[in-house]
Amino acid sequence: MGIARLIFVAGAIFISTTAFAQVGQNDAIKDANLADIDSLRTALSADQALVDAIESGRPYTSALQLDAVLSQFMDEEQRKKAYGQVFRQINLNTSSREELMLIPGLSSRMAHEFEEYRPYTSLEQFRREIGKYVDEDEVARLEQYVFIPLGLNSASSSDLMTIPGMSSRMVHEFEEYRPFTSMEQFRREIGKYVDEDEVARLESYVILD
Repeated sequence: MGIARLIFVAGAIFISTTAFAQVGQNDAIKDANLADIDSLRTALSADQALVDAIESGRPYTSALQLDAVLSQFMDEEQRKKAYGQVFRQINLNTSSREELMLIPGLSSRMAHEFEEYRPYTSLEQFRREIGKYVDEDEVARLEQYVFIPLGLNSASSSDLMTIPGMSSRMVHEFEEYRPFTSMEQFRREIGKYVDEDEVARLESYVILD
């Protein structure tokens, strides 16, 4: 009985630390908010004017904001190609059809399927539902472009670390001020450590729960 209970507790701990893994990993695609200037220039074969515009437009809290900047320098086909190199991940639960269609190679039919299964509570759900329509490689490719907001009060430290650009020190601060009762509290407390732009960027990946 003691062994069975130990196994049960271990399983519960495992579940509690993995249930909120909700930010797609996109190491092959540069984050428009975090990539350095030289990386952007190389990835996009961009001139200085475009790179400067991307930098000055930060922080991007949606892919549509990034698209608005790039549209001043690139046509639609050029932007589609660019988003295979540089992007700003999309919120699976709240993004508009227009924003979803910025994902390279996404068809209107597949955008409909993305919307059909809302609300998403985990990337595992996304993989399972979208995997009904495309193979594992395509699911993995699409996953790079999306995220599901993390619960400010419930996400584990390992899951908070999946937020692009997150540091272990900042994860500690997130956890230190729990429970959060409002987003204003989040902005006030986290604003003690980073500027307003970074607070806004981090806020875009979380939700009050």
